[in-house]
Amino acid sequence: MPLKAVELSHIPAKTFLFDIGRVLLDFDFESSLVKLIPSGVQNPSARIRCVLERKDALEAGSVAPEAFAIWALKKLQSDATLEQFYHAWRHIFTYNAPMWECVRQLAKRRYNLILISNINAIHCPWIFIHYPEFSLFEHRVLSFEVGMLKPDIAIYRYTIDRYRLNPVNTVYIDDHPENIDMGRSMGFECWQYDVHHHQSFEKWLTGGALNAQPASTLID
Repeated sequence: MPLKAVELSHIPAKTFLFDIGRVLLDFDFESSLVKLIPSGVQNPSARIRCVLERKDALEAGSVAPEAFAIWALKKLQSDATLEQFYHAWRHIFTYNAPMWECVRQLAKRRYNLILISNINAIHCPWIFIHYPEFSLFEHRVLSFEVGMLKPDIAIYRYTIDRYRLNPVNTVYIDDHPENIDMGRSMGFECWQYDVHHHQSFEKWLTGGALNAQPASTLID
């Protein structure tokens, strides 16, 4: 049954933590970055992999966007400008309409919605302007801003403390199994999301997660 058709008004308030990549938005770095590599350059796939292997440093906020872009362009043997790199780096996303419909319904019923994402300063704030639906989320925990990456326990503790969450009353949706494992260890109710099997998520959400009876969203 579609989430929008489910009567949720009787269900107590709950907090939902949402990942961004391959949950709210699917993405494909490779197809975008390969356009920056001139024809004739050897091993383009390996060069892209090398760039993506350093993505964590950008997402942790330990390297500036411009420095990362300059380094990446050299690795790609590209003569693109910084702005062209930023454009390619940003235009990797595909809108996941079924999940956004779920988010709209949760927001309509005044659930507490929080983003928790490994993401970088090239994507932000651009992503929030390009996809205005992100305004449905009241709060954001972004790795490059807090200097912590999932699945490090520190980012989950920060989120709990910053927003006074009761883990028992918190639903966490992420696509990475190691992040889900850490979420479960923190006491969250978790779902490992597969963008290709959205209906499984809705079935779980309406049949299980939303039917629990938490006492409160926040710790007293």
